[in-house]
Amino acid sequence: MPVKKAPDFSLPDETGHVWKLKDFRGKKLVLYFYPKDATPGCTVEACDFRDNMNRVVKAGAAVAGVSADSVESHRKFKEKQELNFPLLSDPDKKMLEAYGVWQEKSLYGRKFMGIVRTTLIIDEKGNIVKEFPKVKVTGHVDDVLAALKTLTP
Repeated sequence: MPVKKAPDFSLPDETGHVWKLKDFRGKKLVLYFYPKDATPGCTVEACDFRDNMNRVVKAGAAVAGVSADSVESHRKFKEKQELNFPLLSDPDKKMLEAYGVWQEKSLYGRKFMGIVRTTLIIDEKGNIVKEFPKVKVTGHVDDVLAALKTLTP
């Protein structure tokens, strides 16, 4: 994959703290986009990242989840699932569009706009170095960890 600069962002997490891409400089960032707080697949994915956080940190990376849900929705989801990483709120969908994950989807023949479950690994300099499009939740965190190992010098 050719090196691509990650679009900058400035989004609040579940506490209202605003995160920018540059806040993660100096370490790799696993940035995962998910459709909706507290839904079955999104809960499994978030809990898999939570349960493997030590392995992610050992690989020199941080994790952040992003969806269009509100700060308040993120707060409830994070508390209930005891998540150990920030959930960024993008209700205006500006970041989701900049990263190309806000797309037309189809469910039971109905077309609608939504978040395509995607994970990116952004390197220490702010470049997208690995992309996981159309993520299948089961086993995904292991795939991310395997990719992080190949990126660690």
